[in-house]
Amino acid sequence: MTLDPDVAQLIDDEAHRQRKPVKQIVNEALRRGLGPEAQSRPQKRWRVRPHRTALRAGIDITTLNRLADELEDEAVVEKLRAGK
Repeated sequence: MTLDPDVAQLIDDEAHRQRKPVKQIVNEALRRGLGPEAQSRPQKRWRVRPHRTALRAGIDITTLNRLADELEDEAVVEKLRAGK
C-alpha cells in the first residue's frame, strides 16, 4: 500500500506525539474509522435556515465592498489634506 505524502506525514507526526510505533497508530486509526461503532453512528443532518435580509435581489455584494474601499480612500485623502 502506498500512502499520499500528506497522510504519511500525519501518521508520522501522530506516532511521534503518542510515542507509539507507526504500525500501532495506523491500526488504531483504521479500527476507529472502519469499526462497527463508526458505521453505526448516526450522522447529524445539516439544516439550512433561511433568513430575511435587507439586500434586494440583483444587488452585487462585491460592489458594496468596492464602495466601502472608495469611501475609506476618500477619508484617508481628506485626513491628509487636513493635515497639510
